[in-house]
Amino acid sequence: MSNVLDKRLTVVQILTRLEGGSIERGTLELAHALVKAGHRSIVVSGGGRLTNQLKANGSEHVKYTLGRKSVRSLRWVKPLRQLLRQEKVNILHARSRMPAWVSWCAWRGMGPATRPRFVTTVHGHYAVNGYSAIMSRGEIVIAISDFVRQYIQENYPATEYDRIRVVHRGADSRDFPYRYQPSQNWYRSWYKQYPMLRNRRVIVLPGRLMPLKGHDDFLRLLAALRSRGHEIHGLIVGDVPPARKQYSSSLQEKIDQLGLRHHVNLTGCRHDIRDIIAASNIVLSLAQEPESFGRPVLEALYMGVPVVGYDYGGVSEILHTMFPEGAVQPKDHSALLTCIERVLREPHDCVPQPRGFRLSDTIDKTLRIYEELAA
Repeated sequence: MSNVLDKRLTVVQILTRLEGGSIERGTLELAHALVKAGHRSIVVSGGGRLTNQLKANGSEHVKYTLGRKSVRSLRWVKPLRQLLRQEKVNILHARSRMPAWVSWCAWRGMGPATRPRFVTTVHGHYAVNGYSAIMSRGEIVIAISDFVRQYIQENYPATEYDRIRVVHRGADSRDFPYRYQPSQNWYRSWYKQYPMLRNRRVIVLPGRLMPLKGHDDFLRLLAALRSRGHEIHGLIVGDVPPARKQYSSSLQEKIDQLGLRHHVNLTGCRHDIRDIIAASNIVLSLAQEPESFGRPVLEALYMGVPVVGYDYGGVSEILHTMFPEGAVQPKDHSALLTCIERVLREPHDCVPQPRGFRLSDTIDKTLRIYEELAA
């Protein structure tokens, strides 16, 4: 990554929490890059398991509980305004909606000559309403894909075209090396926990347990593959949000109904997702609505693991660049089955070495936006 900024900046990124999702990971990556480039990085959030890593990489953390969609969260407006003044912040970068509202209220109450520049990143296609509209109010609005840019333009037409900048998410080949293989120790532990996976072809559906992720399509696909003689085992890898316990139980019932009890596992939240994906044969993306990007899709392809996914949203942009044969018409179950069978027949190294969507490009483009605003 090149140092594209000529002066030392103080940058505040503000988000709900630091638990481990793609927004949080992107925040840490940018924070680390800022520190390496000689700038001061401050992250404001409700904290979480990534906080220690953030601090170890040289950033500062300020804890505000900003997660609630409530006017009570606005109590943080005054403390944030004080922080921005006291630390002489140059860039205020909001990454989710309630933090963006707090940021905007604090920022708007400062003098135009002394306040920081205000950036928002639109990470998703949120419900179109006044609450979500705050994400279009940045002086620069970053869209994480062309799909997200289109969403902003269609739903918030007051957002001028030249205020929207597409900065695709990226992966680092050092973190996701092409043809990466887990260690022997990892394999021993993995097969001890899941002995049924040994000598089986494994298909993985990553993502939190929620209906939009397409678990029903996944289970129907597995049942169809097994009925056609394929020795396939399915893994659903993702945490169960507290409000989704009943959904998890309904998935188990569906698994039993389809005769898949011994052929599917729900792993829950895993911190070794890179190893799980590298040890699998295919990764799926079956979201029932277009996703804004699809980080697991990109990371799997970086490691050379085939991905089959519905051809819309940000996932479509990744697949058509890196593995177009994995793109399937959304919710066409017959085409999905045919594509999976074709990929299973392909040689092990059917995914070419990665091109595009580099993390270094993501970082450089973001820093250039900061440079433009700070000038």
